[in-house]
Amino acid sequence: MIVVDTTVWIDFLEARGTAFDRHLTELVEHDAPIALVDIVYCEILQGIRDEDAYHRTRTSLLAHPILRPRGLETFEAAANLYRVARRRGLTIRRSVDCVIAATCLETGAEIYHHDRDFDALARVSELAIYDPA
Repeated sequence: MIVVDTTVWIDFLEARGTAFDRHLTELVEHDAPIALVDIVYCEILQGIRDEDAYHRTRTSLLAHPILRPRGLETFEAAANLYRVARRRGLTIRRSVDCVIAATCLETGAEIYHHDRDFDALARVSELAIYDPA
């Protein structure tokens, strides 16, 4: 399963023409096993101003599985990812990325992103980064 991060979804939804946008288009067209984490779902929807676009996007996103943290242990795992990264001299800029990474680790999903925090988290954990190559 491939969890697509907000950073990639934004490129895709805004049709930016980036490599991330183009590859996600291919994944969607080929019914690849794409998923979202619940907070990614929230981040995407909160950025949409137009009501019609909001409803279209919501419907499209709900076509994919929405992964959720299992409970408090997910948040403890996220905190520990952050702590381990700090001990190794890596600063994670957003706690939410640690929660997304912890959820991916719990479910065995890869993360498709263009956010350096996930690369840092992969250096200190078993987080699998999806490689479109």
